Amino acid sequence: MPATETAETRGVAADDRTAVDRTPHPAPSRAGRQRTFEQANRRLKWAMLAPAVLFVGLMIVFPLVFTLNLSLTDAFGAVNADSAHIGLRNFGDALGDTRRFWPAARRTLVFTVGAVALETVLGLALAMLMRKPFKGMRWVRTVLIIPLLATPVAIGILWLLILDPTNGIANHLLEAVGLPRQEFLGSVGQSLPTLMLIDVWQWTPMMTLLLLAGLTTLPEEPEEAALMDGANAWQRFRHVVLPMLGPTLATALVLRAVDALKTFDLLYATKGAGGGSDFEVETLNVYAYGLTFDYQEYGLAAAVLVLFTLFIIGVVVLLRRRGGRKNA
Repeated sequence: MPATETAETRGVAADDRTAVDRTPHPAPSRAGRQRTFEQANRRLKWAMLAPAVLFVGLMIVFPLVFTLNLSLTDAFGAVNADSAHIGLRNFGDALGDTRRFWPAARRTLVFTVGAVALETVLGLALAMLMRKPFKGMRWVRTVLIIPLLATPVAIGILWLLILDPTNGIANHLLEAVGLPRQEFLGSVGQSLPTLMLIDVWQWTPMMTLLLLAGLTTLPEEPEEAALMDGANAWQRFRHVVLPMLGPTLATALVLRAVDALKTFDLLYATKGAGGGSDFEVETLNVYAYGLTFDYQEYGLAAAVLVLFTLFIIGVVVLLRRRGGRKNA
């Protein structure tokens, strides 16, 4: 009898387990499916981006590491020639060079500050003029971007022909209005200011387009309220438009300043190696190029490039901090 009861009990237990096993499992919730989809999408995104990120990282990290290592050697004559590590001697030689390095650094700063300041003022003025639609606006914008279509080398050659002291059209125009002829790029004293004006001619349109894009996104209500309060055009621009345009202006300044610091094509195309007979337009870029390809002092050239990179980083940090204070 106990055995019969045990068998019956076991049969009931087996039936219970079968019933439990046949019970359908609950379907994943909508939130769970969404979480799973997001995780898979995140993994796929990084898997797709990984090759590009790796390639860009190698293209940035390898040249930086190679240049930094080269700056600590006495490499001369050939990059792959035997060289010895000499520590920071190249940096000391560069920083102690008052004949070429420091004048080149000063010209780099003067060229950048002067050109970018003029481009910002003119670009902002043109952007304000083109802020409101007017008849022929498409043609004006088309003509405005023409200087951006040519390469800096082509621009340099073009202006060499225009500013030629003997046959250039610029001196003929000056004579036509009763002004004396100028040497322009043929003069030691006039070369750097002339190249700054050429840079302004070429890159002011870019500043105009950047600032115009920022102006078109600004809300009109604050300016309309200031107009109703009796503010004139200058007051509205100074106290309403300019503060709202601050982030765009700061970004445009950083982009253009970094680009101006790296200017090489225009200077080399117009003045050649060394930036002229008296190094009158030799910037740090031109100086490093001469050390590399004219004198084959690769270690010293690498040290100059490292210092130049630190100089650019310092300028960017300074501009960003000033822009952040103004926007705060």
